Amino acid sequence: MVAVLLAAGAFFSGVQFGQGSAGQGQLASIFSLFAAEPQASEETNLDQFWEIWGLLDEKFAVGTSSQRLTDEQKIQGAIEGLVDSYDDPYTVYLPPADTEAFTDDISGEFSGVGMEVGIRDNLVTIIAPLPETPAAQAGLLAGDVIVRIDDVSAEGMRIDEAVKLIRGEQGSVVNLTIFREGEREFLEIPVTRDTISIPTVRTEQIDEVFIISLYSFNAIAEQKVKEALNELAQSDATKLVIDVRGNPGGFLESAVAIGSLFVPSGKVIVQESFVDESKNDTFRSRGRQAGVFTPENLVVLVDGGSASASEILAGALKDHGVATVIGTQTFGKGSVQELVELADGSSLKVTIARWLTPNGTSISNGGLTPDIRISRTPADRIADVDPQKDAAVRHLQGEVVASEELENDLLENGELEDNLLEDASPVAPTGE
Repeated sequence: MVAVLLAAGAFFSGVQFGQGSAGQGQLASIFSLFAAEPQASEETNLDQFWEIWGLLDEKFAVGTSSQRLTDEQKIQGAIEGLVDSYDDPYTVYLPPADTEAFTDDISGEFSGVGMEVGIRDNLVTIIAPLPETPAAQAGLLAGDVIVRIDDVSAEGMRIDEAVKLIRGEQGSVVNLTIFREGEREFLEIPVTRDTISIPTVRTEQIDEVFIISLYSFNAIAEQKVKEALNELAQSDATKLVIDVRGNPGGFLESAVAIGSLFVPSGKVIVQESFVDESKNDTFRSRGRQAGVFTPENLVVLVDGGSASASEILAGALKDHGVATVIGTQTFGKGSVQELVELADGSSLKVTIARWLTPNGTSISNGGLTPDIRISRTPADRIADVDPQKDAAVRHLQGEVVASEELENDLLENGELEDNLLEDASPVAPTGE
């Protein structure tokens, strides 16, 4: 995954699973590289590779802090280096043990702290702590940068390595050292791991404004949103807010189905763009609209923790002019991964496509820009003050709400001065 959601029952849009002959073919290609039978091209020359292999065998002095590697370990290290050279945080080689852990992640059969983490500017960053989870209860915020995990520095750490250290047995404690914008010193935050129960939808009403908070695009999200819309129909509310702040994503199918409740039949929800353009795909509204929506009666709330399926939904509603998007820049997780299972139990998770909004905007290219920029600082969160929700309600009540200056976005997401919003290496987070 993009980033891996450290909680049970959550998935990320964009992961496909491949195995069988395709998987065997990739396995053959990888290992033939080390049999001096290059598959890439006739010009491939592995002489230097084998020269360095021999020099290390001949000259490396095994010390107290190292040990002699087996050929299998050296091959695995070379594969990892090859995959890392693509500089894509979502393209990852998973050895057998990590593949098994990844399978646990997507099946929800583990305990954790209830947050999604990812890489931004080579820093392990919290995308979103989920509500009522150990992460949220401990005071962790979207945009917090993880400096240390227990006694291990997170500098230069891959996302899968960070996830492995943060996960653990229910009831055990992981100590996180956090950098937070606006704080003069690092924060030391202990978090007790637990089995995570993720809410899907919650509703509330403020005057004539009905608010649907959507926390995950899981298998039941469409039904839960429909139930919330029925609740809206039975209320005296006339305006609607869809809140996907801190929502790291979920199934693509769920995003398309929910988008179809608001976008006219046949209109594009999202486009899938491959290197081979003949494989490009377009996902359209199924025409199950729950009503007629406009930017005057519908608002979508987003922030730096809105990723993947959340960006697909917000982008579709914005591009088709059926909603006003309020908040801050979204995370920018707009790619599709395929998980190719290999014969030895390892796997390769590789980016195969990118998501584009109906107007052709790449979600990966820095995320989505809201129509009205309103920030929410860490201090606001701690004080339980929500200027973004307030702005959405005021907008729907007919008040003119102006955008804040861009600099405030960085504060809202707890980000560094060098702007971690750029799409250098986004995390995480429909399908994973």
